[in-house]
Amino acid sequence: MLKTHNLTKRYGSFLALDHAQIVVAEGECCGVLGPNGAGKSTLFRLLMGFLQPTDGTAHIGGKDCQREKTEVHSLVSYLPGDVRLFDEMKGKQVLEFFADIHPRGNRERSFATAKRLDLDISRRVGYMSTGMRQKLGLSIALATDAPVLIMDEPTTSLDPNVRGEVIRMIGEAHKSGRTVLICSHVLSEIEDICDRAIIMRQGKVVHDQCLQDLARRHSVVFELNQSLPRIPDEIRPRVLAARQTDTSVRLETEGELRDVMAWVTQLPITNLKANRMGLREVYDRFHAPVSEHAA
Repeated sequence: MLKTHNLTKRYGSFLALDHAQIVVAEGECCGVLGPNGAGKSTLFRLLMGFLQPTDGTAHIGGKDCQREKTEVHSLVSYLPGDVRLFDEMKGKQVLEFFADIHPRGNRERSFATAKRLDLDISRRVGYMSTGMRQKLGLSIALATDAPVLIMDEPTTSLDPNVRGEVIRMIGEAHKSGRTVLICSHVLSEIEDICDRAIIMRQGKVVHDQCLQDLARRHSVVFELNQSLPRIPDEIRPRVLAARQTDTSVRLETEGELRDVMAWVTQLPITNLKANRMGLREVYDRFHAPVSEHAA
């Protein structure tokens, strides 16, 4: 449903997106992660045809995101990271406007979505808070019945209760068969609704993680007041990553833990903990604090 090939965006000497190769299947929910400046919003704007790529191509539903922008926009419901709406309009008028201009828009569905988000649509946009404007943007995007839903930081500026409701609504869109591409700084949101997580760093796609595979992975953390010895060859294939600080070691493992734990417990360690891995451990492998280093 969505595919990029060597998609690149350069501003002078600054490389905002570096030959991104992404494929999202029809009906899949894919999360995009990375710190500010990683290239996430640039990727989304290129997909929508709002930016001209320096190199490479992007397609949605088989349509070229640059040459067939009108057709692409008819397939996509898009929420930008910086929602900008008409200040002089009331919320109800904004919902009516966007429902009418999109071929898959629906006024009643927009009103129902706003009600579910507890948004007062009788107020003028110019008098709305940042959170209320975000709810208004969400009411537009979530109510548009397009086959592809692209959302850039959808829960920004929302209180925890509304965040949870938005994540449920995105999950419902996914379960209905829509293809979802979502960017978020909140890892738990990606874990809750996504099939995959793409991690970006400095404009590059550095990792593509199937979240179902995380169920077979563990994080083993212990204190060690010496350098971590060489990992034995017989267990090395099951140790995906090893990081060490001045006082502790974190191993990321896959599959059976027994042999790994047998080796670890022979070391002069203290405070051993082993947990099933979450997305945080995978993310930190590429965006770890500067105090950590590869063992």
